[in-house]
Amino acid sequence: MGKGGAERTARRILSLWLPRLPTDAHSRRHPERRDHPLAAILAERGRLGVAAVNRAAAEAGVHPGMSLADARAIEPALAVFDAEPESDAHLLERIAGWCTRYTPWTTPDGPDGVALDITGCAHLFGGEEAMAADLTARLTAAGFESRLAVADTPAAAWALARFGGGAPTLTLPRWTGEGIWPSPAQRGRGGPAKREGGGKALPDLSPLPVAALRLPAATVDGLAAVGLRRIGDLHALPRATLAARFGPELLRRLDQAYGRLDEPLSPRLPVPPHSVRLALPEPITTAEAIAEALRRLLTALCAGLENTGEGARRLRLDLHRLDRRLEDAPQTLAIGTGHPVRRPDALMRLFAQKLDRVEPGPGLELMVLSATEAGPLAAAQAALDGGADGQPELGELMDRLGNRLGERAVLRLVPRQSWLPERSVAPASAFSEASGGALWPTDRPRPVRLLAPPEPIEAMALVPDDPPAMFLWRGVQHRIRRADGPERIEAEWWRRDGEPRDYYRVEDEAGRRFWVYRQGLYRPGVAALWFLHGFFG
Repeated sequence: MGKGGAERTARRILSLWLPRLPTDAHSRRHPERRDHPLAAILAERGRLGVAAVNRAAAEAGVHPGMSLADARAIEPALAVFDAEPESDAHLLERIAGWCTRYTPWTTPDGPDGVALDITGCAHLFGGEEAMAADLTARLTAAGFESRLAVADTPAAAWALARFGGGAPTLTLPRWTGEGIWPSPAQRGRGGPAKREGGGKALPDLSPLPVAALRLPAATVDGLAAVGLRRIGDLHALPRATLAARFGPELLRRLDQAYGRLDEPLSPRLPVPPHSVRLALPEPITTAEAIAEALRRLLTALCAGLENTGEGARRLRLDLHRLDRRLEDAPQTLAIGTGHPVRRPDALMRLFAQKLDRVEPGPGLELMVLSATEAGPLAAAQAALDGGADGQPELGELMDRLGNRLGERAVLRLVPRQSWLPERSVAPASAFSEASGGALWPTDRPRPVRLLAPPEPIEAMALVPDDPPAMFLWRGVQHRIRRADGPERIEAEWWRRDGEPRDYYRVEDEAGRRFWVYRQGLYRPGVAALWFLHGFFG
């Protein structure tokens, strides 16, 4: 089980390459074609060309970039189908999502690869080699040919996966990162790196072709024209000479490969700040077993939240089934809360409302619980009620209703930045955070009920700036015996649709209290406009 919020250590990147993704996807839809020469074709520059081939076609001598006519001349039995780049891109995106079973940090890498940041994750699968073997076995069983490599940089892993040769799974030992490789003494040799001080081996990409640096084709051709075909060939030349002849991109790619220049790896989805996982030794199918596994996950997640002084506001449970295809996303259950919570029992009650939606099929083999949104637990919450983490009883009821009926079905009022009373609050989901707007000032009383919108009244004042002596509302006359005010309220300076308002708290002869206002400034000869806006208790 992983620990949420763990510190990231030495970086390790797994590069997954699916060299025959288009033909493998087609063969999965048409199994009868799997063992026959097969090619995806694409119209380019007025001719049909080969975009991808399966292994049988490659062994017959057909390769991407060849015209269809030449391909058919080499292999008359070649079966073809129209390439669908957009469909392949969507498939790759779904495979990247499936790879989150190994790490939450995954992203499509080009048209036929996936990059995985497995830093701190490999031990959950028995180490890097065991993780790589598991990934390769699952891809093979699903009908995808693959190669992968693990290295300290995305560039090195990408290069080894595609140009490393040898076994389909390559793992590059970690290097210490001390100094810059190659050293000045090594630049003239271009040979493999040595171990320094008994540490781990530094990466050696020297035997790989320069195309492994992800350079433009024109740069690769230009390097080949002067005899620079291997990465090791570049070490013998001064950097200034390489930059002047082939541009700064060559040095940038070279530095990325050797870790001298950092290369960010952005995940396809935001990585949850807290996450725990449970790999099940035996697949589970019963509701009781699923609930017990979830309790264990909640206990571990809340322990991690306690260490950071936070509570969960939104949680996602991903459930991986044995029989799911690679491109199928895991089953997901999500809950939300109106306040940060870290009581496992309270969160379990929210999940319990949704566990009956789980379809375990032949069994669940992996469960991942993530706090996709968390927040600090305020000390004031603990005083409200009740709970070990301060989750109020009313708040828990709102959470249960919101998760059962939907977030938009349970609303509350939250403050909003505006002096105008009708704009100073707004309805929001019970799960949403307060907007941070200031509440009405406590030194100026406000009515318990507002009219929306304010209703016009006929009012009479003894002098223009005085409160009304009487007003008529809905056909009923109210004579005023007490009044307080005015309190001037104006719209925000950036709004052009409002005039200043002078508000008065008035009480009629029957003891009923009202909140009325005169709109606009006094103008001689122009009748004042009066409105009733609210009622005091």
